[in-house]
Amino acid sequence: MRLLTKYTKTMKFSHVGAMLVTALLVFMVVPAIPRFSEDKNNLFSVFIDGNLVGRVSDPKTVDEMLMQARRKLSKETGGLVMIDYDFSLSGSRVIFAQEDDPETVADNIYRAFSENVAKTKQPVYEIKINEFTVNLKSSDEVLELLKQAKSKYDDNNEYTVEMVLDPTRELNVLTTRVAKTADLEKEEEEAIFPSAGAIKKMDQMYEEAKRQTLEGFDFGVKALDFGENVEVVRAYVDADQITSLEDAIAEVTKKEEKDTIYEVEAGDSLSVIAEKNGTTIENLIAMNHEILPNHNAVIRPGDELKVMVPKPELSVVRTEEIYYEENYEAEVQYIDNDEWYTNHQEIRQEPIAGFRKVVADIIYWNDEPQSKNIIYENIVAEAVPKIIERGTQIPPTFLKPISGGRLTSRFGKRKAPTKGASTYHKGVDWSTPVGTSVVASSGGTVIRAGWGGGYGYCIYIEHPDGKVTRYGHLSKILVKTGQTVNQGEKIALSGNTGVSTGPHLHFEILVGGTQVDPFKYL
Repeated sequence: MRLLTKYTKTMKFSHVGAMLVTALLVFMVVPAIPRFSEDKNNLFSVFIDGNLVGRVSDPKTVDEMLMQARRKLSKETGGLVMIDYDFSLSGSRVIFAQEDDPETVADNIYRAFSENVAKTKQPVYEIKINEFTVNLKSSDEVLELLKQAKSKYDDNNEYTVEMVLDPTRELNVLTTRVAKTADLEKEEEEAIFPSAGAIKKMDQMYEEAKRQTLEGFDFGVKALDFGENVEVVRAYVDADQITSLEDAIAEVTKKEEKDTIYEVEAGDSLSVIAEKNGTTIENLIAMNHEILPNHNAVIRPGDELKVMVPKPELSVVRTEEIYYEENYEAEVQYIDNDEWYTNHQEIRQEPIAGFRKVVADIIYWNDEPQSKNIIYENIVAEAVPKIIERGTQIPPTFLKPISGGRLTSRFGKRKAPTKGASTYHKGVDWSTPVGTSVVASSGGTVIRAGWGGGYGYCIYIEHPDGKVTRYGHLSKILVKTGQTVNQGEKIALSGNTGVSTGPHLHFEILVGGTQVDPFKYL
């Protein structure tokens, strides 16, 4: 009996322990068990291309998992990746079932995507140059392509092209760095054995001293880089979108012809222009047939011609240090004269060309020079500058001498309005009622005011720049000879005196005593 009691106690304790373990397991597992419902699914199996990648209780969370996997794959490849995959969900109602950890499901989706890309696409290095794109198999091919692009301007292979991360881009995008091979080696050496400050300063002073003579210059290409921004990213493409290295080199370095405008310069001829732009006279005529009807067409400085200029996809910008000797002109020197108008100037000293030896840095874009910076100059013969004395005063303007009025006769040839009248009109006529106010077209001094024969009553005003204005057929004169008048000041009333066909104002401008067309000055 005592033995039975002992076993009974043992069984009770074991039963309690089992219940506690079961409760603990339920506590740990229940959160991962979807709540059972008789009328709707509570567990969903996620399939990619027919393969199970996980189970979830809420199908809405799958969209974020898909996006998470795509973002991860896009970041690794350095760009957008097109993935062709079959996605499906299968729902079920279960009492006891455990959903998978969301991170695990997302990782499984990512692996499925990666396998999908690896099966259908080929990994490449995609090179972008403006709108131009080419895909190469390896980074070595990328470097070889860039090396070939610069080779035309780097005969001695002194420059190295490197691929470096583009700091301005968030994704893993590479760009180019072009540097002298010797400089790169020097950077590595200085990183190991850095120069002391005083020694480095002394070396710089020594190099500067050497450049005070021609012997201190190292002529040739000083700097070289690509003109366009080059982007290189990892991507996956179809096999037929991969370009061979040979074809890529041909495409990038080819001379694609593009339209541009050439402005004719002094001394140009059709043959000179054709040679400058690497074309023929026939091509120039064909592209500019309206301006150039034939080989004998006359061209003038300032004319604009269309030309076809070769332009590769990837341009090379370089700075070249060169030596040359030349005749040169000194800058023109001016002497200001406050008593003269700006349209008057006189040469006080004729120029004489000088002679100099020059070292200059010239920046080229492919074969076209863009700018020049003279860094050394040895003047053998000093140039004598041209000296010009010029006026500073703004010359007077001329206003229409009446308000309104109808233009009845312009300057120049015309039909005689009356018998015996001139067929060449030396002024401008405006028909206007007698008594209309007449004002000074410009400020000046009245040099004549009175009867003027066929002009009837008239006024002559001399202006500071030497021009003279004449006002004819007046009915009344309001100024006297010798009087100074301002521009716009009332000087007379219009009329119909002298040889006249009706009430009007006759107006002239004389330059050097000769009538000119007033409309060129009004």
